[in-house]
Amino acid sequence: MSNSVLIVDDSVSMRFVVKTTLQNSGLTIVEAVNGIDGLEKLQSHPVQIVISDLHMPEMDGFEFIRKVREMPDYKFIPIIVLTTEANPVLQQEAKKAGASAWVIKPFTSEKLIEVIKKLSPGMVVK
Repeated sequence: MSNSVLIVDDSVSMRFVVKTTLQNSGLTIVEAVNGIDGLEKLQSHPVQIVISDLHMPEMDGFEFIRKVREMPDYKFIPIIVLTTEANPVLQQEAKKAGASAWVIKPFTSEKLIEVIKKLSPGMVVK
């Protein structure tokens, strides 16, 4: 099994932080700048986990998650929402859309790795 993760975030600096954290843990990273780009990347880059922001231009994280869940190959893929939002109503909305976990920014590397290991125990994560 591949150890690939798709990071969907419009913030270049946040993608860099997440990418660095995950590459240091032995994971391969695919990056997307918004939900539309993320859906396109999923068509050509098989991944085992998706990490997505909520607030992005063109397609927000909620719509992105719903569309990923409509894709046969990704219907059950773990999707982690990585956001500054701590609002429980938004957490419920994301869960209803199909999110598997919720991590609030700022986050620690340990926390993100812990969530990935929990959601995808078959992945080899250092």
